[in-house]
Amino acid sequence: QVQLEESGGDSVQSGESLRLSCAVSGYSRACMAWFRQVPGKEREGVAASCGDGRERYADSVAGRFSVSRDDAKTTLYLQMNRLKAEDTAMYRCASGGTGILWEALFRPSAYPYWGQGTQVTVSS
Repeated sequence: QVQLEESGGDSVQSGESLRLSCAVSGYSRACMAWFRQVPGKEREGVAASCGDGRERYADSVAGRFSVSRDDAKTTLYLQMNRLKAEDTAMYRCASGGTGILWEALFRPSAYPYWGQGTQVTVSS
Protein backbone atom coordinates (compact mmCIF):
# COMPACT_ATOMS: atom_id res chain seq x y z
CA GLN A 1 0.00 0.00 0.00
CA VAL A 2 1.41 3.36 -1.04
CA GLN A 3 0.70 6.29 1.25
CA LEU A 4 1.45 9.91 0.45
CA GLU A 5 1.47 12.99 2.66
CA GLU A 6 2.00 16.52 1.39
CA SER A 7 3.38 19.48 3.30
CA GLY A 8 4.68 22.96 2.63
CA GLY A 9 1.55 24.80 1.60
CA ASP A 10 1.20 28.36 2.85
CA SER A 11 -0.20 31.80 2.14
CA VAL A 12 2.31 34.00 0.30
CA GLN A 13 2.50 37.14 -1.79
CA SER A 14 2.74 37.18 -5.55
CA GLY A 15 6.34 36.73 -6.69
CA GLU A 16 7.39 34.68 -3.68
CA SER A 17 8.46 31.03 -3.63
CA LEU A 18 7.34 27.86 -1.89
CA ARG A 19 8.56 24.29 -1.84
CA LEU A 20 6.05 21.52 -1.43
CA SER A 21 7.03 18.07 -0.20
CA CYS A 22 5.34 14.73 -0.60
CA ALA A 23 6.52 11.97 1.72
CA VAL A 24 5.89 8.57 0.21
CA SER A 25 5.73 5.20 1.90
CA GLY A 26 5.98 2.16 -0.28
CA TYR A 27 8.16 4.23 -2.57
CA SER A 28 9.23 2.89 -5.92
CA ARG A 29 10.58 4.31 -9.14
CA ALA A 30 7.05 4.93 -10.25
CA CYS A 31 5.79 7.98 -12.03
CA MET A 32 4.63 10.61 -9.58
CA ALA A 33 2.91 13.89 -10.18
CA TRP A 34 1.64 17.05 -8.62
CA PHE A 35 -1.92 18.09 -9.40
CA ARG A 36 -3.86 21.14 -8.27
CA GLN A 37 -7.52 21.91 -8.00
CA VAL A 38 -9.69 24.87 -7.17
CA PRO A 39 -13.40 24.59 -6.37
CA GLY A 40 -15.51 24.40 -9.49
CA LYS A 41 -12.64 23.49 -11.79
CA GLU A 42 -11.14 20.22 -12.98
CA ARG A 43 -8.03 18.80 -11.40
CA GLU A 44 -5.01 20.07 -13.32
CA GLY A 45 -1.70 18.28 -13.77
CA VAL A 46 1.16 20.59 -12.81
CA ALA A 47 4.35 18.53 -12.91
CA ALA A 48 5.23 14.87 -13.27
CA SER A 49 8.40 12.91 -12.66
CA CYS A 50 9.11 9.29 -13.52
CA GLY A 51 11.85 7.03 -12.25
CA ASP A 52 13.22 6.70 -15.78
CA GLY A 53 14.02 10.42 -15.85
CA ARG A 54 11.02 11.74 -17.73
CA GLU A 55 9.57 15.02 -16.51
CA ARG A 56 6.62 17.00 -17.74
CA TYR A 57 5.29 20.44 -16.81
CA ALA A 58 2.07 22.23 -17.52
CA ASP A 59 2.55 25.21 -19.82
CA SER A 60 1.24 27.51 -17.09
CA VAL A 61 4.12 26.64 -14.75
CA ALA A 62 7.00 25.79 -17.10
CA GLY A 63 10.04 27.87 -16.21
CA ARG A 64 8.68 28.70 -12.75
CA PHE A 65 8.10 25.29 -11.13
CA SER A 66 10.55 22.44 -10.78
CA VAL A 67 9.85 18.86 -9.70
CA SER A 68 12.46 16.68 -8.08
CA ARG A 69 12.62 13.44 -6.19
CA ASP A 70 14.90 12.29 -3.42
CA ASP A 71 14.99 8.52 -3.59
CA ALA A 72 16.96 8.27 -0.35
CA LYS A 73 14.33 10.22 1.57
CA THR A 74 11.46 8.82 -0.49
CA THR A 75 10.17 12.31 -1.07
CA LEU A 76 8.82 14.18 -4.07
CA TYR A 77 9.29 17.95 -4.16
CA LEU A 78 7.74 20.82 -6.07
CA GLN A 79 9.75 24.04 -6.05
CA MET A 80 7.44 26.89 -6.99
CA ASN A 81 9.02 30.23 -7.90
CA ARG A 82 7.54 33.56 -9.03
CA LEU A 83 4.14 32.50 -7.71
CA LYS A 84 1.05 34.12 -9.15
CA ALA A 85 -2.47 34.55 -7.81
CA GLU A 86 -3.68 32.00 -10.36
CA ASP A 87 -1.45 29.37 -8.71
CA THR A 88 -3.78 29.41 -5.71
CA ALA A 89 -5.14 25.88 -5.29
CA MET A 90 -5.09 22.68 -3.28
CA TYR A 91 -2.00 20.80 -4.37
CA ARG A 92 -1.99 17.01 -4.21
CA CYS A 93 0.69 14.51 -5.08
CA ALA A 94 -0.08 11.22 -6.75
CA SER A 95 1.76 8.00 -7.44
CA GLY A 96 1.24 5.59 -10.29
CA GLY A 97 3.00 2.82 -12.16
CA THR A 98 6.31 2.93 -13.94
CA GLY A 99 4.98 2.80 -17.47
CA ILE A 100 2.63 5.76 -17.67
CA LEU A 101 2.73 7.09 -21.20
CA TRP A 102 3.74 10.71 -21.79
CA GLU A 103 0.26 11.68 -22.93
CA ALA A 104 -1.25 10.19 -19.77
CA LEU A 105 1.05 11.81 -17.21
CA PHE A 106 -1.54 14.49 -16.44
CA ARG A 107 -4.54 12.19 -16.35
CA PRO A 108 -5.75 11.71 -12.76
CA SER A 109 -7.03 8.25 -13.67
CA ALA A 110 -3.43 7.11 -14.29
CA TYR A 111 -2.61 7.45 -10.59
CA PRO A 112 -4.16 5.06 -8.06
CA TYR A 113 -2.57 6.63 -4.98
CA TRP A 114 -3.17 10.15 -3.73
CA GLY A 115 -2.30 12.36 -0.80
CA GLN A 116 -4.82 14.57 0.98
CA GLY A 117 -3.34 17.81 -0.29
CA THR A 118 -1.77 21.03 0.93
CA GLN A 119 -3.25 24.47 0.32
CA VAL A 120 -1.32 27.16 -1.51
CA THR A 121 -2.75 30.68 -1.47
CA VAL A 122 -1.06 33.49 -3.40
CA SER A 123 -2.18 37.07 -2.83
CA SER A 124 -1.62 39.68 -5.51
